[in-house]
Amino acid sequence: MHRPLRFHTPEWFTADDSTLNVALVYPMQGPAGIFGPTCEACAQLAAEEVNRAGGVLGKELRLLEVDGGADPRQVAENVEALVSTGMVHGVTGWHISSVRQAVAPRIAHRVPYVYTALYEGGERTEGVFMTSETPDGQLLPAMRLLAETRRVRRWFVVGNNYVWPRRTAVAARRYARACGGGRVCGETYLPLGTEDFEGVLRRIERTDADGVLMLLVGSDAVRFNRAFAASGLDQRCLRLSTLMDENMLMASGPEATGGLFSTAGFFASLATQDTLDFHGQYAARFGIDAPAPGSLGESCYEGVLLLAALVERARTLDVSAISAAADTVSYEGPRGLLHLRDRHVRQRIYLAEADGLDFNVLAQLRAPQNLL
Repeated sequence: MHRPLRFHTPEWFTADDSTLNVALVYPMQGPAGIFGPTCEACAQLAAEEVNRAGGVLGKELRLLEVDGGADPRQVAENVEALVSTGMVHGVTGWHISSVRQAVAPRIAHRVPYVYTALYEGGERTEGVFMTSETPDGQLLPAMRLLAETRRVRRWFVVGNNYVWPRRTAVAARRYARACGGGRVCGETYLPLGTEDFEGVLRRIERTDADGVLMLLVGSDAVRFNRAFAASGLDQRCLRLSTLMDENMLMASGPEATGGLFSTAGFFASLATQDTLDFHGQYAARFGIDAPAPGSLGESCYEGVLLLAALVERARTLDVSAISAAADTVSYEGPRGLLHLRDRHVRQRIYLAEADGLDFNVLAQLRAPQNLL
């Protein structure tokens, strides 16, 4: 049976030579829906910036929103339909890896696809470009620093049951051994949308873990944080997440964030000139009551800028030509002046500790030699 497309075509939408239309795929439902509003706002801000500078190939860049929180097969069908009909000329946005794996083969070689979510690494599909963090440059140095400064050696992994948490956990086992002979002493994987963490907490209690690696998405991580603190485990184990932004921190509440660490390429509390400029633009555009522009939503700003830079550099929408020119592409945004290598953006990564409802950035992490 034919399933209807789950996106809304705005009244202004046109599909002709006067515009360059981009599908913005971000979660409007499910666990990741908690940071969907900031994904939308950050992408819109970037599109307006690109258009003030003359657009892309002299055309106005316009965003068509697609719900990336739906079933991955449905999202892939929706995006493929937009590409096949010529309604969009590129794709970007934050969505989980199972969505990316469904979408990428459907549009490979046809339009550029800039994926902005941190992920497990290893994506090689033609025409896919990544703006965000991977475990080798994000998780490994964070685990190393926590081993050195907090003597964390024994990790328990709690993740959602799909490709990003499972593959990241495989890497975490290697990283733990490399960080002072540590180990992963337990793992558990839960469905997206899990609400009851009692069994997981009892498992952690029965181990000798002194660190919990959280690989949970959005509101699942929020509920876990609350349950973890309520159980008293926050007095024994620190938590490290590679997917924890300010919106999730605020939803968790200050009583649930003690001993919680996050690693990312962007934190709202960073006081670099690029970050301060971004905050000023964001506040001027959306007001002080807008959703917090944490790392997950801000990645959509990066995605729009990178997509525009790729097309401008290649002077064409041809995916092969864009791929050939990709390693010469750079752009400047809230994370600074960034360059592509092997279709991945290379960037500074930080470790931060939760301080109530904000993050205190502790250090810029040392990247492995192969990432320098």
